[in-house]
Amino acid sequence: MQSKVIPRQTSALPKVQLQNYVVYIFFAVVLTFFAITIGDKGFLSVTNLFNIARTTAMVTVIAVAMTFVISAGELDLSVGSTAALSALTCALVMQAGFPWPLAVLAGLASGLIVGSMNGFFVTVIGIPSFLVTLGMMQFIRGLDMRVTYTNPIAVTNKTYNTIFGSGSLFGIPSLVIWSVAVAALGFVVLKYTGFGREILATGGNRMAAEYSGVKTRRIKFIAFLLSGAAAALAGLLYTGMMQTARFNFGEGAELMAIAAVILGGTSLFGGRGTIIGTFAGSLLIGTINNGLIIMGLDVSEQMMVAGGIIILAVAFGKKPAN
Repeated sequence: MQSKVIPRQTSALPKVQLQNYVVYIFFAVVLTFFAITIGDKGFLSVTNLFNIARTTAMVTVIAVAMTFVISAGELDLSVGSTAALSALTCALVMQAGFPWPLAVLAGLASGLIVGSMNGFFVTVIGIPSFLVTLGMMQFIRGLDMRVTYTNPIAVTNKTYNTIFGSGSLFGIPSLVIWSVAVAALGFVVLKYTGFGREILATGGNRMAAEYSGVKTRRIKFIAFLLSGAAAALAGLLYTGMMQTARFNFGEGAELMAIAAVILGGTSLFGGRGTIIGTFAGSLLIGTINNGLIIMGLDVSEQMMVAGGIIILAVAFGKKPAN
């Protein structure tokens, strides 16, 4: 008698990947922890929550563009110094007596120039992006110092400072509006446009993407342009918030942005990216820093605790080896 082979039943529901939600789980855990331990100091107040979003706005803007760069399989370490260059360029143009819109264009142009240089050396010359942007980071930071002799430049234009820093709309700080707007635009582009699909294809399998007709070098070049422009915008936001421009704006912003991107679920090796995750990752880092400051920890303790939490979040979010 021949036995019947019973086919294995498979679930029609997709398997839930826990690592895709780690940043949100950690966000909830961190928020709950600080709410319980320092809730009496106004941690959950609307003012403090807006303050978290305000102080992370610059990193969020940089991280959104960094999501495109990393999803394409590259890195950009020059974004912090580029933000400072944009801030200084904008401030110097206004100091020279030109109207603030022209100063803003000059600041954005400086970021686009840096982004195009990075893209050229990576896509045309063929130098690894880590080395190119590391060298560019040092070069631009030195340029920032040389141009101003490390002196701050005051920005007194009230309209500029209101739009890019201290203003608000319906009670929402302008910095929060800028970060949400950039994140929303990045989300739409990455998820719903052909360019977004080509970014992911380029980072996932460059050879296969090229065989499919994707011009991978052009895609990477544009990603670096976006990164430079976003860094420049972040520099303008720094300037508006502080009402001054300094050569050391954006120090460490590149590492914070990369951490936010990876925490959010974007693959460091390219091919997978999520803007919503990046936004959550940036807010997670900002929440940790804010909570530790309110708790009264000194800078060294803040750095150790924040670093440990980030490592744990990335470790839990890592896919298990096959």
